[in-house]
Amino acid sequence: MTIYNDITQNKRNSYLLMAVFMLVIMAIGWAFGQVMGSTATGMTIAFVFASVSALISYFYSDKIALSISHAQEVDLQSDRDLFHLMENLCIATGLPMPKLYIINDSAPNAFATGRDPQHAAICVTTGLLQKMEKRELEGVLAHELSHVKNYDTRMMTMVVVLVGVVALLSDWMLRFTMFGGSRRRSNRNGDDGGGLQVVFLLLGILLAILAPIIATLIKMAISRQREYLADASAALITRYPEGLASALQKIGGDPAPLKEANKATSHLYIANPLKDHKSSLNNLFDTHPPLEDRIARLRAM
Repeated sequence: MTIYNDITQNKRNSYLLMAVFMLVIMAIGWAFGQVMGSTATGMTIAFVFASVSALISYFYSDKIALSISHAQEVDLQSDRDLFHLMENLCIATGLPMPKLYIINDSAPNAFATGRDPQHAAICVTTGLLQKMEKRELEGVLAHELSHVKNYDTRMMTMVVVLVGVVALLSDWMLRFTMFGGSRRRSNRNGDDGGGLQVVFLLLGILLAILAPIIATLIKMAISRQREYLADASAALITRYPEGLASALQKIGGDPAPLKEANKATSHLYIANPLKDHKSSLNNLFDTHPPLEDRIARLRAM
């Protein structure tokens, strides 16, 4: 029952995540309106912006993530072995066949995306196909298919767009506050409103700085337990935990960063694709559990 409870919780959390992001954007709009001298205008702009971005993130974030990653769709004719391997896993799990994509990159990695199993896509790198044995590749594909089955992908793909929206809106807010808002409020209020103007100016700057940090914290709040759950689900599907454990060991030991990955999409991958962890502090703020822990758990099964 634990896995089914986690799936239900993921569905709830996806809507909660969208609501929190919209509140953050609305807060930026309120401060933006205060600086402009029209709270209603700022809130209206933010509400429209938040609503549109939330809808885009829900329906199109998978396509955006695939486009950012320069992934190319493949079919049965272009990669028969990969297609059949995924087809067998889908039969075992009772899931519809996801679309398959490949990133032309030597770094071994993979990710899943899509708002539900009917609109799912799984993407692998050419490096993963070249460097993994069949049982290892099967373990990775089963892990990504588990993310689809457990509705992890709905949360993870929404974050790609929403974090960027908050950062973009905050940047606009900061630029306007620094270069335009101060002068505009001064012209409207005169010198008598200078004290209140300074307060709103500082509030706007503070919110513009803090909003991307808040968005990043929300991104990190996507539980690391999702990865552990997907690992366990993959082992259950394949009945061979060592396949995924060996694959994770190879992925972690490969020194090459994935060139098509960036900080906006890194949390989607089965393992951190940026290879930029140099301290325990960086690991503390990673959205992935340590590979060593994941491998140990799999080999203890």
